[in-house]
Amino acid sequence: MTPPLPALNPAELPADAVEVGRIADAWGVKGWFKVLPYSSDAEGLLSARTWFLQPAERGSKNTFAGTVQLDIRQARIHSDAVVAWARGVDDRDVAEGLRGARIFVPRSGFPAAGEDEYYWVDLIGLEVVNREGVALGTVRDLLPTGPQTTLVLSYEEDGKPHERLVPFVSAFVDQVDLAGRRITVDWQPDF
Repeated sequence: MTPPLPALNPAELPADAVEVGRIADAWGVKGWFKVLPYSSDAEGLLSARTWFLQPAERGSKNTFAGTVQLDIRQARIHSDAVVAWARGVDDRDVAEGLRGARIFVPRSGFPAAGEDEYYWVDLIGLEVVNREGVALGTVRDLLPTGPQTTLVLSYEEDGKPHERLVPFVSAFVDQVDLAGRRITVDWQPDF
Protein backbone atom coordinates (compact mmCIF):
# COMPACT_ATOMS: atom_id res chain seq x y z
CA MET A 1 0.00 0.00 0.00
CA THR A 2 1.37 3.39 -1.00
CA PRO A 3 1.59 5.82 1.93
CA PRO A 4 -0.40 9.07 1.81
CA LEU A 5 1.37 12.05 0.32
CA PRO A 6 1.95 14.63 3.06
CA ALA A 7 3.63 17.07 0.65
CA LEU A 8 0.48 17.64 -1.38
CA ASN A 9 -1.71 20.51 -0.31
CA PRO A 10 -5.15 20.99 -1.86
CA ALA A 11 -5.01 23.90 -4.29
CA GLU A 12 -7.00 25.82 -6.87
CA LEU A 13 -5.85 25.24 -10.45
CA PRO A 14 -4.64 28.64 -11.78
CA ALA A 15 -6.87 30.16 -14.46
CA ASP A 16 -3.96 30.16 -16.94
CA ALA A 17 -2.83 26.60 -16.12
CA VAL A 18 -1.36 24.57 -18.96
CA GLU A 19 -0.94 20.80 -18.83
CA VAL A 20 2.76 20.23 -19.54
CA GLY A 21 3.37 16.56 -18.76
CA ARG A 22 2.66 13.58 -16.57
CA ILE A 23 4.53 11.66 -13.92
CA ALA A 24 5.66 8.31 -15.32
CA ASP A 25 7.12 6.58 -12.27
CA ALA A 26 9.44 6.76 -9.28
CA TRP A 27 13.10 7.28 -10.19
CA GLY A 28 15.64 5.95 -7.71
CA VAL A 29 15.05 5.37 -4.01
CA LYS A 30 15.21 8.89 -2.53
CA GLY A 31 11.87 10.26 -3.74
CA TRP A 32 12.79 11.43 -7.23
CA PHE A 33 10.27 10.76 -9.98
CA LYS A 34 10.38 10.62 -13.77
CA VAL A 35 8.25 13.06 -15.77
CA LEU A 36 7.27 12.74 -19.43
CA PRO A 37 6.98 16.32 -20.74
CA TYR A 38 4.54 16.98 -23.57
CA SER A 39 6.97 19.32 -25.33
CA SER A 40 10.45 18.63 -26.65
CA ASP A 41 11.46 21.89 -24.95
CA ALA A 42 10.58 21.38 -21.29
CA GLU A 43 11.66 24.89 -20.23
CA GLY A 44 8.20 25.84 -18.92
CA LEU A 45 8.19 22.72 -16.74
CA LEU A 46 11.78 23.13 -15.55
CA SER A 47 11.44 26.81 -14.67
CA ALA A 48 8.32 26.38 -12.51
CA ARG A 49 8.99 25.90 -8.78
CA THR A 50 5.36 24.99 -8.09
CA TRP A 51 3.49 22.33 -10.03
CA PHE A 52 -0.22 21.63 -9.78
CA LEU A 53 -1.17 17.96 -10.05
CA GLN A 54 -4.41 16.27 -10.91
CA PRO A 55 -4.94 12.51 -10.84
CA ALA A 56 -4.64 10.56 -14.08
CA GLU A 57 -7.92 10.54 -16.00
CA ARG A 58 -7.79 6.76 -16.15
CA GLY A 59 -5.47 3.87 -15.43
CA SER A 60 -3.29 4.91 -12.50
CA LYS A 61 -4.39 4.82 -8.90
CA ASN A 62 -3.08 8.03 -7.35
CA THR A 63 -3.27 8.51 -3.60
CA PHE A 64 -4.86 11.95 -3.94
CA ALA A 65 -7.95 13.52 -5.49
CA GLY A 66 -8.71 16.93 -6.94
CA THR A 67 -6.00 19.50 -7.57
CA VAL A 68 -2.95 19.57 -5.32
CA GLN A 69 0.17 21.71 -5.17
CA LEU A 70 3.68 20.25 -5.29
CA ASP A 71 6.71 22.40 -4.39
CA ILE A 72 9.67 21.37 -6.55
CA ARG A 73 13.14 21.22 -4.98
CA GLN A 74 14.99 20.20 -8.14
CA ALA A 75 14.13 19.29 -11.73
CA ARG A 76 16.46 18.50 -14.60
CA ILE A 77 16.60 16.85 -18.02
CA HIS A 78 17.58 13.18 -17.94
CA SER A 79 17.75 11.37 -21.28
CA ASP A 80 14.35 11.86 -23.00
CA ALA A 81 12.54 12.83 -19.81
CA VAL A 82 12.69 15.12 -16.81
CA VAL A 83 13.48 13.90 -13.31
CA ALA A 84 12.29 15.88 -10.31
CA TRP A 85 12.34 15.91 -6.54
CA ALA A 86 9.72 17.68 -4.43
CA ARG A 87 9.31 18.75 -0.80
CA GLY A 88 7.87 15.96 1.30
CA VAL A 89 8.51 13.29 -1.35
CA ASP A 90 11.51 11.63 0.26
CA ASP A 91 11.29 7.96 -0.65
CA ARG A 92 10.41 5.71 -3.54
CA ASP A 93 7.04 4.60 -2.09
CA VAL A 94 5.77 8.16 -1.85
CA ALA A 95 7.05 8.95 -5.38
CA GLU A 96 5.21 5.89 -6.71
CA GLY A 97 1.98 7.40 -5.35
CA LEU A 98 2.39 10.18 -7.94
CA ARG A 99 2.49 7.79 -10.91
CA GLY A 100 0.21 8.93 -13.73
CA ALA A 101 -0.50 12.37 -12.23
CA ARG A 102 -1.06 15.16 -14.76
CA ILE A 103 1.19 18.20 -14.27
CA PHE A 104 0.01 21.77 -14.77
CA VAL A 105 1.95 25.02 -14.49
CA PRO A 106 0.72 28.61 -14.87
CA ARG A 107 1.26 29.97 -18.40
CA SER A 108 2.30 33.28 -16.83
CA GLY A 109 5.37 31.51 -15.40
CA PHE A 110 6.74 30.35 -18.75
CA PRO A 111 10.00 31.99 -19.85
CA ALA A 112 9.52 34.59 -22.58
CA ALA A 113 9.66 33.13 -26.08
CA GLY A 114 12.34 34.47 -28.40
CA GLU A 115 11.67 36.30 -31.63
CA ASP A 116 9.75 34.07 -34.06
CA GLU A 117 9.34 31.44 -31.31
CA TYR A 118 5.96 30.38 -30.00
CA TYR A 119 4.64 28.07 -27.37
CA TRP A 120 2.33 25.53 -28.95
CA VAL A 121 -0.35 26.25 -26.37
CA ASP A 122 -0.48 29.85 -27.67
CA LEU A 123 -1.10 28.68 -31.25
CA ILE A 124 -4.00 26.31 -30.47
CA GLY A 125 -7.29 27.97 -31.44
CA LEU A 126 -5.79 30.58 -33.78
CA GLU A 127 -7.56 31.17 -37.10
CA VAL A 128 -5.42 30.46 -40.18
CA VAL A 129 -5.96 32.44 -43.39
CA ASN A 130 -3.99 32.61 -46.59
CA ARG A 131 -2.60 35.73 -48.29
CA GLU A 132 -5.88 36.21 -50.16
CA GLY A 133 -7.83 36.19 -46.88
CA VAL A 134 -9.38 32.74 -47.44
CA ALA A 135 -10.05 31.00 -44.11
CA LEU A 136 -8.24 27.64 -44.01
CA GLY A 137 -9.30 26.53 -40.54
CA THR A 138 -8.47 26.77 -36.86
CA VAL A 139 -5.33 25.32 -35.27
CA ARG A 140 -6.47 22.22 -33.40
CA ASP A 141 -3.06 20.65 -32.78
CA LEU A 142 0.60 20.70 -33.79
CA LEU A 143 2.61 17.69 -34.93
CA PRO A 144 6.37 17.37 -34.65
CA THR A 145 7.34 15.78 -37.97
CA GLY A 146 11.10 15.51 -37.71
CA PRO A 147 12.81 18.70 -38.83
CA GLN A 148 9.64 20.80 -38.78
CA THR A 149 6.35 21.21 -37.00
CA THR A 150 3.02 20.93 -38.82
CA LEU A 151 -0.15 22.83 -37.98
CA VAL A 152 -3.24 20.60 -37.82
CA LEU A 153 -6.23 22.71 -38.85
CA SER A 154 -9.90 21.83 -38.44
CA TYR A 155 -12.53 23.21 -40.75
CA GLU A 156 -15.97 22.33 -42.03
CA GLU A 157 -16.97 21.78 -45.63
CA ASP A 158 -20.51 20.88 -46.65
CA GLY A 159 -21.37 20.50 -42.96
CA LYS A 160 -18.70 17.83 -42.41
CA PRO A 161 -15.55 18.19 -40.30
CA HIS A 162 -12.23 18.06 -42.16
CA GLU A 163 -8.56 18.38 -41.35
CA ARG A 164 -5.82 20.27 -43.19
CA LEU A 165 -2.06 20.12 -42.55
CA VAL A 166 0.18 23.16 -43.09
CA PRO A 167 3.94 23.10 -42.40
CA PHE A 168 4.79 25.64 -39.68
CA VAL A 169 7.95 26.94 -41.38
CA SER A 170 8.94 30.41 -42.55
CA ALA A 171 8.58 29.41 -46.22
CA PHE A 172 4.81 29.14 -45.70
CA VAL A 173 4.05 31.19 -42.57
CA ASP A 174 3.95 34.94 -43.27
CA GLN A 175 2.78 36.20 -39.88
CA VAL A 176 1.70 34.99 -36.46
CA ASP A 177 -0.50 37.57 -34.73
CA LEU A 178 -1.09 36.22 -31.22
CA ALA A 179 -3.01 39.32 -30.11
CA GLY A 180 -5.25 39.15 -33.19
CA ARG A 181 -5.55 35.33 -32.85
CA ARG A 182 -4.58 34.80 -36.51
CA ILE A 183 -1.85 33.14 -38.58
CA THR A 184 -1.37 34.24 -42.20
CA VAL A 185 0.15 31.65 -44.55
CA ASP A 186 1.15 31.20 -48.17
CA TRP A 187 -1.08 28.16 -48.69
CA GLN A 188 -4.02 27.35 -50.91
CA PRO A 189 -7.18 25.53 -49.79
CA ASP A 190 -6.69 22.79 -52.40
CA PHE A 191 -3.16 21.82 -51.27
